[in-house]
Amino acid sequence: MNKDYESSDHICKNSKGKDVLLVSDSSTGEVMCSTCGEVIAENVAELGPESSSQSGEDYLSKSRTGRKSTLAFNDMGLSTVIQQSDKDATGKNLSGEMKRTFYRLRMWDKNSKALPGHRNMQKAFTLLEGLKAKLSLTDAAVEQAAYIYRKTLAKKIGRGRSIPVILSACVYASCRFTNTPRTIQDVANATNLRRTSIHRIYRMLVRDLDLTLETYNPVNFITRITTEVGASEKTKRDAIKFLIKAEELMITSGKNPVAMAATVVYLAAISNNEKVSQTQISKAANISSVTIRNLCKKLKEAKIASFPNPKLTKVEESDANTDNGTTRVKVDKI
Repeated sequence: MNKDYESSDHICKNSKGKDVLLVSDSSTGEVMCSTCGEVIAENVAELGPESSSQSGEDYLSKSRTGRKSTLAFNDMGLSTVIQQSDKDATGKNLSGEMKRTFYRLRMWDKNSKALPGHRNMQKAFTLLEGLKAKLSLTDAAVEQAAYIYRKTLAKKIGRGRSIPVILSACVYASCRFTNTPRTIQDVANATNLRRTSIHRIYRMLVRDLDLTLETYNPVNFITRITTEVGASEKTKRDAIKFLIKAEELMITSGKNPVAMAATVVYLAAISNNEKVSQTQISKAANISSVTIRNLCKKLKEAKIASFPNPKLTKVEESDANTDNGTTRVKVDKI
């Protein structure tokens, strides 16, 4: 029984003009007067939560509408599922004949959903659920990836092509659309596929589906690179400052956003006298150290960063070595 003080047009003869205490019964849906016992309303809908428990997951899990509709399921989350437990509503075990009946019902229900288009989406969205966990994608990015994949099926673009490759391209396009900082190499590593295969399908999706995708903001990759190389918070803030100056001078236009982020992190690290080499940053950003050196020269010419100690402007000879370690290249001061 819940007691609520509410204003009502009910006039109680026993209250003599005073406020009336109304009592609502959630089990019967009735609202009655606590003084005279008159039923004021009946069959009132309960608008509150399922349970009065206000603690943790029990409160959050109570819902009247069931599972939400989503594009990341082949049936959009609207179909029913027959549970595997062989028990009735009271918890008693079913008889042998009833168990066999429910087994046949489960098989019929499963086979009715196994249409050709549903099988394709069922396999693809199972992979999508795994990519969501590996790449730490948001729900918005997953929904967008499922939407793009459904468009490819509607236009029959994916005929004769591998489902994982098409789904990986859809995931990368979704990350670009939602501005989620995931490179195409990250998607390739998560799916164990070749980067060139995913990039070829991605270009095809952009052309055939007429997708308009924005370039990544290099700021989104600065935190990731500084965390992997173990740089300080001051280096991170200085890198963002250097990047803002470079954007004002239009140096970042047409450049790889990951390479720009790695370059400004390197400049901020040497300006703060931190022992971070170009090799460490290139491995963290998964780009070539030659790209970092070339961008460092352009940023130095634009006077983005100033180094009070001239020794800090020199690049170690180990950073100038090639990947095979046999050739040493002379590098200008940065």
